Amino acid sequence: MSYHAVAEESPDGGYWASVRELPGCFSSGETLAELQGNLREAISLHLEELDNEPIPEGATVMKVAI
Repeated sequence: MSYHAVAEESPDGGYWASVRELPGCFSSGETLAELQGNLREAISLHLEELDNEPIPEGATVMKVAI
């Protein structure tokens, strides 16, 4: 699966990016290559955290493809 990350240069040097499909998922790096590796790790950790969130009783879980 792939995600869209919006990367920008940081005023202090290096880069930072947020993942559009995963609110609250972001990372930084000194180079774009380092940023990309850091984003992979951040996305994995973010998804792992989402998997561990309890599903409210009575909720319906749906898989939606577009």
